Amino acid sequence: MYKIENIKFTECDNPKFIKTQRMHYTQDGNPKKWEIVLNYDSVSILLIDEPNDRFVLVKQFRPPVYLKNNDGFTYEICAGIVDKDLPLIDIAREEALEECGYDVPLENVYKINEFYSGVGFSGSKQTLYFAYINDDMKVSDGGGIDDEVLEVFYLDISKSKQFIDDISFVKTPGLAYAITKYLYDKGL
Repeated sequence: MYKIENIKFTECDNPKFIKTQRMHYTQDGNPKKWEIVLNYDSVSILLIDEPNDRFVLVKQFRPPVYLKNNDGFTYEICAGIVDKDLPLIDIAREEALEECGYDVPLENVYKINEFYSGVGFSGSKQTLYFAYINDDMKVSDGGGIDDEVLEVFYLDISKSKQFIDDISFVKTPGLAYAITKYLYDKGL
């Protein structure tokens, strides 16, 4: 894949994606304070390739995960931040194209749920979609845009339960939920 090296840490001056704040409030008469990370909401989209009996996922390096496991690679569903004034479904479709190379028609995309993640520090909202795809929708190799480095990863639907349970594959709760939801809805 690719090699991660020359790691160092510095203070975050003028951050692009987050801001920090401290919230002061009173709860049941007790003064309290809480540190908060303000960040963008996001969308995610599980690409379901039923003709080929597979899900299309991404594998990428995540620096915060590296701090926990000295590897940093995660398996995820396509996702991106909401940093433009577009309907969420359109941002989800853009992510499918940029990250995995699928140009998914709007009628193949379905909103599934909304979640709040990082509720102890950020409380950002993620909106989850399913997209049904096929080989005719594949228009590029994907891999991300600008300086993103993503690897497209194909997971056989028949092996997805084992994948979710296998802790050697670092994955997000959103991926586990999306696949479980799909399997549950299909009675698998």
